[in-house]
Amino acid sequence: MTGRITGRALTIAGSDPTGGAGIQQDLKTFAALGVWGLSAITAVTVQDTTGVRRWEPIGPELVRAQVDAVMADVGCDAAKTGMLGTIETVDAVARAVTDHVIGPLVVDPVLHAGSGEALSRDDLAGAIRESLLPNAALITPNVPEAATLSGLEIATLDDQKEAAVALAADGPVAVLVTGGHLDGDRVTDVLFVDGELHEIVGRRLDAGDVHGTGCALSAAITAFLARGEKLETAVRGAHDLVADAIARALKLGQGARVLEVRA
Repeated sequence: MTGRITGRALTIAGSDPTGGAGIQQDLKTFAALGVWGLSAITAVTVQDTTGVRRWEPIGPELVRAQVDAVMADVGCDAAKTGMLGTIETVDAVARAVTDHVIGPLVVDPVLHAGSGEALSRDDLAGAIRESLLPNAALITPNVPEAATLSGLEIATLDDQKEAAVALAADGPVAVLVTGGHLDGDRVTDVLFVDGELHEIVGRRLDAGDVHGTGCALSAAITAFLARGEKLETAVRGAHDLVADAIARALKLGQGARVLEVRA
């Protein structure tokens, strides 16, 4: 690497025309952390800050071809997945990440938009568990995603911890269940790594609805891993970075605020 570029990170995810989530947010977060951003687009969405209107998947063979092209030329030091949309795309991505040396893989198991609309078809959660999690360094579900993936009801911090341990049985090196959907003055993210549970606690910020927080968090973790940081260090660094961005969230449109991540 030369100049300020300290690593290469690949995002395999959907496109958000507002730039608040998806590959656009991922690439901006990579850049903020001095990491060269690479991308493979899995879906095109029609959305704004108020919600998702519609989306169409990119064919799985074209998704795979994008990953192959990046890896044959530039390569990467870490990668993340976001919106995958269809079982066929999950399978194509799973084969790609096993065929290439991509470095640590962060799986952000996007099933719905923050505004509630479905961003997946069929039993995507089952496909993610079966095909992607065995190859993941980290999975970063929020509470609803963790509940769907694990089949557990999550209403308390103890439930959050139980889900993290349960998901680790599917093969990922570590599990981070973010706690923003649970009530309380504080937000607790639960990290399960090396057989130990860790609580990452922050103050609940009065920022209203904020778009793209999960994308920014998983992208920041991926960028830190691409720079060579240890996993727990990467998670804690990303948590602080995104908390700062939430506190400064911008009101650009008619709906949710958006993040401007700064290192």
